[in-house]
Amino acid sequence: MRAVNIPVRLKLFLSVLFALAIQFIVFAQETPTENTTTNRSTTTTTTRTVWYTEPWVWVVGAAVLILVIVALTRGGGGRGTTERTTVTKTTSVD
Repeated sequence: MRAVNIPVRLKLFLSVLFALAIQFIVFAQETPTENTTTNRSTTTTTTRTVWYTEPWVWVVGAAVLILVIVALTRGGGGRGTTERTTVTKTTSVD
């Protein structure tokens, strides 16, 4: 049973590492949009940020992803790990 456990853990680690790498790449590429409107003597600057550029969204998303991966790799917990043996004894009288 030990030989199966190591590849599963390795796959889990590599999956999490890959997900984090993708998040850092996407987060680094995104910049907030700035609109500047000039109206004679006044200048108005509007900064708009979208929800997926917030760091807390990525932290929550990573936590949920890790929980889902752990739940899927557990495979139902303790089911099927115990073996049941039924012993039937028959006696005969001579």
